[in-house]
Amino acid sequence: MKLPKIRELIEAITALIKGPYTSKFPTVAHEPHPNFRGKPKFDDKKCVGCLACEEVCPPGAIAHEDITDGGEWPKRKMIHYSDTCIFCGQCQAACIAEHEGIKQSNEWELSFFDRKKEGQEAIEKELQLCEICASPIACKDHLKWISEKLGELTYSSPTLYLSRLKNLGIIDENIISAMKDNGRSDRVKILCARCRRQTTL
Repeated sequence: MKLPKIRELIEAITALIKGPYTSKFPTVAHEPHPNFRGKPKFDDKKCVGCLACEEVCPPGAIAHEDITDGGEWPKRKMIHYSDTCIFCGQCQAACIAEHEGIKQSNEWELSFFDRKKEGQEAIEKELQLCEICASPIACKDHLKWISEKLGELTYSSPTLYLSRLKNLGIIDENIISAMKDNGRSDRVKILCARCRRQTTL
């Protein structure tokens, strides 16, 4: 049996006097460093549902589901799977809402028993549908964000300026819904790219 080294004896005595070097978790909650990259969290008020975070996520831990049938209004469900997330921070870096739509927190203790219930986080954003084919165009918050960035150029796109006027409560829903002649009046509607091309032709 080898005798302990002097350094090991000094460390053992120091640990007995001053306590261990490690944290006292789980008896005392661990406080991570302020720069710690923990669990990303959606901000329901700042997220615009643009799917930029989903596009750049390396492990595919962010997904979405467009729900257009049933319910009070069409919605986009943004889902983050914390069990497959690698906490790389690419979602926050790619967020167009000033990196605030999804942001990494200091949460690090992510153990759970039920993967389906506790292993994911979701928020819902209202969708804007095409007024001809009823396919999803984008989230209403995303269209609002685009129109605010473009400023006066918003009025070069009927889809953008009509959605902006709806958001401001200026436009009447009945005016647009009454135009169903499949003719020139369809140009002044909130349309997807495919229907916009068809009405142009």
